[in-house]
Amino acid sequence: MIRKTLLLAVTLGLLVSVLSPVKAQTEIEVPKASAYADFPYAINFNLSIESPVEINDVRLHYMVERESFAVVTSEAKIDIIPGTSVDAEWEWDMYKTGGMPPGTVVEYWWTITDALGNDYTTAIEQLSYDDDRYSWQYLTEGNISLRWYSGDEAFAGELMTAAQEAMIRLEENTGAVLEKPVRVYIYANSSDLQGAMLFAQEWTGGAAYVRESAIIIGISQNNIEWGKRAIVHELAHLVTHQMTSNPYSSIPTWLSEGISMYAEGEMEAVYDNYLSQAVAGDNLISVRTLCSPFSAFPSKSYLSYAQSLSLVEFLIESYGQEKMFQLLSIFKQGSTYDNAFMAVYDFDMDGLDSLWRDYIIAEYGS
Repeated sequence: MIRKTLLLAVTLGLLVSVLSPVKAQTEIEVPKASAYADFPYAINFNLSIESPVEINDVRLHYMVERESFAVVTSEAKIDIIPGTSVDAEWEWDMYKTGGMPPGTVVEYWWTITDALGNDYTTAIEQLSYDDDRYSWQYLTEGNISLRWYSGDEAFAGELMTAAQEAMIRLEENTGAVLEKPVRVYIYANSSDLQGAMLFAQEWTGGAAYVRESAIIIGISQNNIEWGKRAIVHELAHLVTHQMTSNPYSSIPTWLSEGISMYAEGEMEAVYDNYLSQAVAGDNLISVRTLCSPFSAFPSKSYLSYAQSLSLVEFLIESYGQEKMFQLLSIFKQGSTYDNAFMAVYDFDMDGLDSLWRDYIIAEYGS
């Protein structure tokens, strides 16, 4: 879901930004520059130019505010009819580039070239790509900001309490903390949530946009217990990402998912059953296999998540918080999987697999 895209927004209505008429040094005028969004499908930019010299080139430039290890500026060359009075427009089609979470900030500006080769640049505008289909309420504590539109303050407060308590537990047991503010958008149900996404599956209940530090999730008021675990799970993904992000490599899938499940609390019965059956049938998945994305088959997926949680529990219970924090810190340096574990625990993925199997067989019985 991480793509090079453009995000502009609307705050209270479709019109998000209008440049004041400006006059360039050689009498060029920009009487109108605006942008509006059709969330979550498209963003449209419009520009009007008046000039004593024919305008023959107009370009839109934009930068999305999100985590990046390089400054990335995108450019769109606009099709225009050259003249002294020019209207330019450009649509950013999200279906072509992938959607973005609400609240993402973008900076944009225009460059204009006339027939004499003179270049003009408009002032930089900053916009927020908001989902203004709903009237959002806000609740912020520390680095977590909840936005919701259905339910009272007690509803949001219960979700916030669960999130804050989980972040405390996560820090105590792993040393991992939220380093940057996170926005959490709580949609009233899965239907509303999927309406905010372009390529959502029927089973989609939430998504974490790690580079934008945002989460979108559907939580109905009659399903708040599930919602508390879901928010904690996605928040933990952002914590882990912030703690380990680097331009070279990612962390093992099982470690990311295991930490998120660890933050939720005790293993749920459905996962425990899959793990117990796998131990009894000698069908455990290897740790190296779990480093890659999990299987789409439900039984394999459930077991993958169960093993991930068990692996994280094993590491924390056996070696403590300090070692887990060291592991995350070494991953932030771009270390390979085996090198990171050798540096902290003195064993690699295969060594972990062997030690953990002894641990889990002893727990569930041979």
